[in-house]
Amino acid sequence: MTLNEVPVGGICTVTKLKGEGKLRRRIMDMGITKGVEIKVVKIAPLGDPMELNVRGYELSIRKAEAESIEVQ
Repeated sequence: MTLNEVPVGGICTVTKLKGEGKLRRRIMDMGITKGVEIKVVKIAPLGDPMELNVRGYELSIRKAEAESIEVQ
C-alpha cells in the first residue's frame, strides 16, 4: 500500500521509499524515512495536497510524492 491510499485519520509506518534522485532526497529531508510513523491529518478536496503529521510536526506533500512512499 502507498501513502496516498491511507484514509484521513489513518496511522501508518513507512516501509520503503520508491523514488530516486532528487525526489527521494527531498522526501528524506522532510523527515520521512523507513520506520517513521505518519498520521494523515487532512486531504484537500481534490486529493492534492495531503497534510501529514510526521515526527511531531505538520507536513504537506503532493499526491505524486505520496505514491512513492510504501507504508503498512
